[in-house]
Amino acid sequence: MLAVVHVLGQLLAIFGITYVLPLIASLAYRDGTFQEFAVAALITSGAGSAIALATRRYRRELKSRDGFLLVTLAWVFMSAAATVPMLLLMPGLSFTDAFFETTSGLTTTGSTVLTGLSTLQPSVNLWRHALHWFGGMGIIVLALAILPLLGVGGMQLYKAEAPGPVKDTKLTPRITETAKALWLTYTGLTAACVVVLKLAGLSWFDAVCHAFSVLALGGFSNYDSSVGELRSPLVEVILIAFMLVAAVNFTRHFVAFRRLTTAPYRSDPELKAMLFVIGASVVLVSLVNVSEGMYADFWSAVRHSAFSVVSIATTTGFVTEDYEKWPAFVAWWLLLLSCICCSTGSTGGGIKMFRTLLLWRQAFREMRLMVHPNAVEPIRIGGQVVPNRIAYAVLAFIFLYFMTVVLLTFALLLSDLDIVTAFSAVLASINNMGPGLNRVGPSTTYQSLTDFQTWVCSIAMFLGRLEIFSVLVLLTPAFWKK
Repeated sequence: MLAVVHVLGQLLAIFGITYVLPLIASLAYRDGTFQEFAVAALITSGAGSAIALATRRYRRELKSRDGFLLVTLAWVFMSAAATVPMLLLMPGLSFTDAFFETTSGLTTTGSTVLTGLSTLQPSVNLWRHALHWFGGMGIIVLALAILPLLGVGGMQLYKAEAPGPVKDTKLTPRITETAKALWLTYTGLTAACVVVLKLAGLSWFDAVCHAFSVLALGGFSNYDSSVGELRSPLVEVILIAFMLVAAVNFTRHFVAFRRLTTAPYRSDPELKAMLFVIGASVVLVSLVNVSEGMYADFWSAVRHSAFSVVSIATTTGFVTEDYEKWPAFVAWWLLLLSCICCSTGSTGGGIKMFRTLLLWRQAFREMRLMVHPNAVEPIRIGGQVVPNRIAYAVLAFIFLYFMTVVLLTFALLLSDLDIVTAFSAVLASINNMGPGLNRVGPSTTYQSLTDFQTWVCSIAMFLGRLEIFSVLVLLTPAFWKK
């Protein structure tokens, strides 16, 4: 336990370095926040360093199960540390709301309790978006990329941190080189997005903020009306493209860039399935909106339908229109898409397309075995046989996922929240997607929730970001046995 606390202190000390971005913004814009961010950086790094020094004699190689404890504690404590500048700069903001905001940022959920975003100091807005960006690829993966001297089992942390059911694939022989490869790819795509958005007419500040959000599939914006404030079809097309890019497994991007070939994309079954489902959904939603007379012309219907489908399906949560005013079928269909579309190894949330494909093929295999009970028919995805161990793990994950959604929904119902708000808030939070329906819909914020309801949503965000198993395993007696 103390060995985990030692590494946790080191990670907090590293996290203090992330305040460099808002400090630079404060100096550049002279918005009067330099002192608060400097204090926050000193508190975070100082506390982390003190913890690391106090426990340095317990330093050792971490075991596999230590990684799960460390990752969970790191996300909780980093979210708590990130509240410091917000509490200093917003005296009326409670710790509950500040923690929800920073948790939403680091988990790339994109829900917010704040209003008047365009009037916030530039450094505060940049800090919110920077939380998205660091959380997108994972703070611990970043630590493995730049500080291999942590002296801990890198693969144990990577497995606990990385999203998706298949976590043993490494791009390079050493885990630190794998982390560097992922972060270089992530950084390069972010820089490209910034430049393209700037060329499309955005200011440098708007371009950076929205690039941070879109590559992390987060959804924070520096405007209350989100991307709708920009009123630019070109910007929307660019964001759609980068949302789809970020929803693809980043190992595919790295291999494609390194070998200068599109082969990794052509052979990716998740990508093909994702594009098919999203493409079909764009057509379906556009036809429903046109048939219901939601827009005066066909182009407007297609434009806003396509953006909303891609944004919600990739769990980004950007908004150009209040899709809750569309036919009820559309709003609930979008919530379903947020559960299944993103690829493993992407920055998105939800069940992931790999698990969806596996369950789909498992269902058809069972039906065929009912007809031919003696047949030997392995599950194949992308031409590869999926081991039964992974299939069983996916089935267990799906069970825990839906039971978590049900239990947290009932928790919100006990607090007198209506069923639509309760269910959609939990689903949006555990999918790290952002807007739900009714009181937490795309045209509102989570500000109206009580403290209890806000904490339930915060828990759902953590569970979704760490994919449930990494957190719930800590509650089992077997985890704590020596």
